[in-house]
Amino acid sequence: MHSVDIAETKMIRSYSELSTIESFEDRFKYLALYGSTSELTFGNDRYLNQRFYKSNEWKRVRNEVIVRDLGLDLGVVGHEIYGPIYIHHMNPVSIKDLTDNSRIVFDPEYLITVSLQTHNALHYGDTSYLAATITERKPGDTCPWKTG
Repeated sequence: MHSVDIAETKMIRSYSELSTIESFEDRFKYLALYGSTSELTFGNDRYLNQRFYKSNEWKRVRNEVIVRDLGLDLGVVGHEIYGPIYIHHMNPVSIKDLTDNSRIVFDPEYLITVSLQTHNALHYGDTSYLAATITERKPGDTCPWKTG
């Protein structure tokens, strides 16, 4: 299993490296921004985001990434997404990246499928946004006198 150093937050993250990390938790640590992001792509330049996310090229790449990741949160088996599917840029995208059509914007090597909760947790570095792990139920597990 690949271990993740949280201090390595300035690196260029890639799908090739992410795919060597087995657990959801370690993939999260590898991708988390811990509250630091690149320059904003909102404000007066919000039109760039709107134009980008409505483009045919983005829609094509988005679908490609969802298929590659089997629609799974961070591409991890057992982490199905029940609701809207988001595509997360593993490396923060700047206005310059959008206007220059930087490779990190459209290349699936720098994109991953996530749920809304995981997307928010990655951007804010706050695991409280993550969906709670579902405990597998077993016969009699709600009857304390039947344990053992």
